Amino acid sequence: GPSNSEGAGKVSLLKKVPALKDGDFTLAECTAILLYLSRKYKTPDHWYPSDIQKRAQVDEYLSWHHANIRANAPKTMWIKVLIPLFTGQPLPSEKLQEVMEGLTTSLKQFEERFLQDKAFIIGSEISLADLVAIVELMQPVGVGCDVFEDRPRLMEWRRRVEDAVGKELFFQAHEMILNIKELSNIQIDPQLKEHLAPMLMKMLK
Repeated sequence: GPSNSEGAGKVSLLKKVPALKDGDFTLAECTAILLYLSRKYKTPDHWYPSDIQKRAQVDEYLSWHHANIRANAPKTMWIKVLIPLFTGQPLPSEKLQEVMEGLTTSLKQFEERFLQDKAFIIGSEISLADLVAIVELMQPVGVGCDVFEDRPRLMEWRRRVEDAVGKELFFQAHEMILNIKELSNIQIDPQLKEHLAPMLMKMLK
């Protein structure tokens, strides 16, 4: 049901997705959920390494990510598709330009501080840090803002992530994001529009 429903509140007090319900245990926030699942199912060590310094590098990226890549990349999708869909009004091009400038700064830091000349964020193997990064960076791609274009180091990293995950699974996981523009053709319930439009606009202030 809706994320703001009473039932959703029992899973997450924040009433936001993602949220996890594992038996009687509930958990919110995507990073916490990823770490919980990796520990519970004892995933291969490279995802969240037992080596204390490598694990600290994953933690460092995850901490940095929220205020940088995640603070900008998803906004491209809201600006170009979702807000016009729910409000019926396109946003000024200056808004997208502002977000892209912030994202460009974050991508420069991502390449220079975290990726450097390594295959993946913490070295020669993929980790949760790479998964968290790639899923955000595919969102601008889905709305026609290809952040990998003219960034060969970033493009090579993306290809390595695709290969490590498996191309079929990679594109299956990003199918909805890559086809997000198709949402423009669907009819939205007027009451839902009325409810969500102010919230969406507030997100971008």
